Amino acid sequence: MHGPNWLGAVLFFEVQLQALWPAAAMEVHTSKEVDAVNGTNLRLKCTFSSSSPISQHLSVTWNFQPEDLSSHEPVFYYLKEPYKLSAGRFKERVTWDGNIERNDVSIVIWNLQPTDNGTFTCQVKNPPDVDGTIGEVRLRVVRKVHFSEIHFLAVAIGSACVLMIIVVTVVIICRHHQKKAQEKRIKVADTELREKENLKIREEKEASPLED
Repeated sequence: MHGPNWLGAVLFFEVQLQALWPAAAMEVHTSKEVDAVNGTNLRLKCTFSSSSPISQHLSVTWNFQPEDLSSHEPVFYYLKEPYKLSAGRFKERVTWDGNIERNDVSIVIWNLQPTDNGTFTCQVKNPPDVDGTIGEVRLRVVRKVHFSEIHFLAVAIGSACVLMIIVVTVVIICRHHQKKAQEKRIKVADTELREKENLKIREEKEASPLED
């Protein structure tokens, strides 16, 4: 095979490969895992980057797959404007919180429930960039802590702190009294010693004239 013919064949084969496996020009970015408290609201953040300018036909699709790996359920859809669901577990519980100009296609889920545990997917298509990565967020809804439990924990911690303060205060007071008592005993002993010395001096003085 001559040089030009060989080069032409290689170029033709490369073009065919690009047609079969197009480059993933669309990239979607999400948090991998999120924890939230039961009964609260959660913003599921999703951003994208595209090699093409933002098109008027850009679409955003949010889906949900429960933990039991059953079929996907629709969560949210955007095409020129947000579309609300007419049925399903997320009906009237999802609102649009994105900004297409800033490549933000986030949503807010209201009043989270334990049944919302699962994986949320965020797919963005910006023609001609329709192939690329799909963002995934694994959500884990944790049980709300009851006030009684918080109150009990606060009381336990507070009681422990108060008890520690009392013990430290008692120890300081006891040491202070012991020090004062020791100083008093030393002072009394010194006084008695001086009195004995003075008494001995007086006795010696009184005895001296008699001896003369």
